[in-house]
Amino acid sequence: MSATRMLVLGVVKLVGEAHGYVVRRELKSWSADRWANVQPGSIYHALKSLAKDGLLEPVGTAESEEGPARTTYRITAAGEHELQDLLGHALADSSAGNDMLSAGVAMINLVPRKQAIVLLKNRLAGLEGQIPPTRHGIASMPEMGKPAHVSELFRLWLVHLEGQVRWTQELIERLEAGAYELKD
Repeated sequence: MSATRMLVLGVVKLVGEAHGYVVRRELKSWSADRWANVQPGSIYHALKSLAKDGLLEPVGTAESEEGPARTTYRITAAGEHELQDLLGHALADSSAGNDMLSAGVAMINLVPRKQAIVLLKNRLAGLEGQIPPTRHGIASMPEMGKPAHVSELFRLWLVHLEGQVRWTQELIERLEAGAYELKD
């Protein structure tokens, strides 16, 4: 799954109608190039690919003094469905990468509050389920005949997991308390 795909769909949804430069400017203002590795070329590629897949539809073309004509897009019903699927995966799946999670958090305002909380609780359960085997990995390194220093990888993973658990719990609490304007 692609964070760029979700972000492009999300920005077009948020703006209503947008061409590549608008999407690029918006994502750049969020520093998405840093946390999701969204590059200008990937934005334009995603727009064309999403249109080809029927998830965006072109609504017009305008001449530009800075370069080629700009095609403006809007999201289709299929695009809305795809965006919700991508958001669900990003927020609920504990194995989703940081770029997907970050994109999901950036677009969380497109999800109803109750749904966002349920998705994040699913993520939390998945993260918590990874902690015991990770702790076991630390303890069992010597028994497995592995070099002792390899256990440092498990310690690193454990710290990451514990941090993600804490952050997810806190985000759920903030959402339950009414923080942020969400879809509903």
